[in-house]
Amino acid sequence: MSQAIHPTLLFRIDPAQNMARFYLLAIEPHLFGGSSLMRCWGRIGTKGQRKVDLFDTAVEAREAAGKLLNGKLKSRYRRHEEVEPG
Repeated sequence: MSQAIHPTLLFRIDPAQNMARFYLLAIEPHLFGGSSLMRCWGRIGTKGQRKVDLFDTAVEAREAAGKLLNGKLKSRYRRHEEVEPG
């Protein structure tokens, strides 16, 4: 079984629009030899929503995660490390 991929946490915060969103992507092995791509999203401070997609290989899961990540970054989401506190 392969190792879990470090989760990627994104934020989109715009006080002028009262917007405070999070988006989390994580790839993990599943019991049957493939990989799962877990996505969680919602307003910061809430439980949000969750979706899990199953893939036959970790490569397929990483490709799907990359497409989702690029789309979010184009939509002005920022990685956790890039967000200014306060």
